[in-house]
Amino acid sequence: MAVLPSLEEIRLELMSFEDVSAALARGYSTALIPCGAVEQHGPHLPLCMDADHAEALAARLAQHLGSALIAPTIKVGCSAHHLVFPGTISLRPETFEAICRDYCTSLAQHGFKRILLFSGHIGNFPVLRDMLPRLRREVAPGVEIDAFCDAIAWIDTWRSAVRDAGGAPNAVGGHADIAETSLMMRLRPDSVRLDRFEAGYLGALSEAQLESMWKNGIKSITHNGIIGDPHGSTVEIGARCLKAIADLLASSFAR
Repeated sequence: MAVLPSLEEIRLELMSFEDVSAALARGYSTALIPCGAVEQHGPHLPLCMDADHAEALAARLAQHLGSALIAPTIKVGCSAHHLVFPGTISLRPETFEAICRDYCTSLAQHGFKRILLFSGHIGNFPVLRDMLPRLRREVAPGVEIDAFCDAIAWIDTWRSAVRDAGGAPNAVGGHADIAETSLMMRLRPDSVRLDRFEAGYLGALSEAQLESMWKNGIKSITHNGIIGDPHGSTVEIGARCLKAIADLLASSFAR
């Protein structure tokens, strides 16, 4: 059985330039770019939730794909609708795009032939979808750039994973809910404030509500910044959610 490389051997920031050159020569021609956010996640979760999630997904996705190296996580994303909550930092879409473009052109220059972007922050999805054609024009024709942008599939996958782990799928709302809280119980358990669990907005968001959230901020939908309910969160649910989304990404990026 082949021995999988350690994270230290596939994370660009922990490698020397000679390590990267040798990996490229061995066929490690895929680069993963995890994207996150630094934004509020209710009263019970830290602002690093989405960046932590993206980094954990990158490690699993690299194992799924093989011959892939992981670029440093773009930790801050597009979170303007969360700025009413203190601590949130948001990039303008054009700033986020410029960072993604510079990542892609740098990696392509070094010989990476496949560059895959994905985000632990669903709010980055529409921005990634919009920029993707422009990113592709910035690199040589032989370089493939792709991004995962399917929010519906992501939420549906969370609901299935929560149900399979014995949780309540209707507690999944997409933000600081049973899925994200369980993920942080799995990834960074000391950061979860178990005594501060509160339900947030419950039920499906209408198109009008979504439009209001993007235009007027998330407080127009939920007073505490939560969409869904963290009650019932467990480490097992978090493990199921992490695996399920990694599998979803691997399937989406499969050739």
